[in-house]
Amino acid sequence: MVTKTKSAYEHLGFPDADEMLVKARLVFAISEQIKRRHLVQTEAAALLGFSQPRLSNLLRGEFRGVSERKLMNCLTKLGHDIEIVVRPAPRSRREGRISIELAR
Repeated sequence: MVTKTKSAYEHLGFPDADEMLVKARLVFAISEQIKRRHLVQTEAAALLGFSQPRLSNLLRGEFRGVSERKLMNCLTKLGHDIEIVVRPAPRSRREGRISIELAR
């Protein structure tokens, strides 16, 4: 029997828990790149197309209303490639899922 560890969003009962987890991982990657580049929020916001207050909210986890596509575009602006791989789900699951793997 395969068991899946629940995300914090699932534990909190969010109906869109998988989507929220994907966004959280993308925002984490954005935050890490901002830190690595030593950008202040005003510089990062200008580069990414956000206002500084909106970027601040985003980095604090308030990312409802921001699409995964917008977050992926932020990462490309920060010099990263995004690769999407589509493959069959294992037989142990009836449905597929979306996950994010951050390369180091």
